[in-house]
Amino acid sequence: MSYSVGQVAGFAGVTVRTLHHYDDIGLLVPGGRSHAGHRRYDDADLDRLQQILFYRELGFPLEDVAALLDDPAADPRAHLRRQHELLTARIEKLQKMAAAVEHAMEARKMGIDLTPEERFEVFGDKDPAQYAEEAEQRWGGTAAYAESQRRVARYTKDDWKRLQAEVDAWSERYRALVAAGEPPTGEAAMDLAEEHRRHIDVWYYDCPYEMHRCLGEMYVSDERFKAFYDAMHPGLAEHLKEAIMANAARRP
Repeated sequence: MSYSVGQVAGFAGVTVRTLHHYDDIGLLVPGGRSHAGHRRYDDADLDRLQQILFYRELGFPLEDVAALLDDPAADPRAHLRRQHELLTARIEKLQKMAAAVEHAMEARKMGIDLTPEERFEVFGDKDPAQYAEEAEQRWGGTAAYAESQRRVARYTKDDWKRLQAEVDAWSERYRALVAAGEPPTGEAAMDLAEEHRRHIDVWYYDCPYEMHRCLGEMYVSDERFKAFYDAMHPGLAEHLKEAIMANAARRP
């Protein structure tokens, strides 16, 4: 059984020109010729081509491939052992590369390209990447999520520090307001609700009042958001929701 150069090129996923080149340099000389002088490849030629392509995939120069395949001391089993060793080493390297890429992907999910030490420095124990996967599942198809990802991907460590400083300052003022018994429909509470909306609008995504209302509802319906805000002061989540609603209602 023999095969034309076109057939072999199709089998192996290489070009006819490549096979001609391998023939010209003596790396893969076909075992036969047709009556018209065309190249004909037999099964042994295909085996050799498979070996050539394997070593080429691993980055070996053609002259090194020729030396390996034409080594009189090497037998097919020696080639298989060598290939197994090379593949094992390649797999280990690729696994390490994949792990590094996964780590980078995880870091970029919330645009936080920081070391663990820097994350703790900026966020303490409230790392926003903690809920990145769930955020993607819940809102990944929305325009707001896409815009948020686009913005935060540009943030530096200093940007995150400024953002977090704003959050901390707002949180302390709102906590004090609730502790002082200020009503959520009062001017002070509504002004802080408006500041909350603008923070989202500036740092993450466009947040019109209707969307802000939806966020306010979520702050009391989602147990984790409720716990987060109520940890500042008991009842703060509900108070903030009412202030958000009142602030939106006073807008034209």
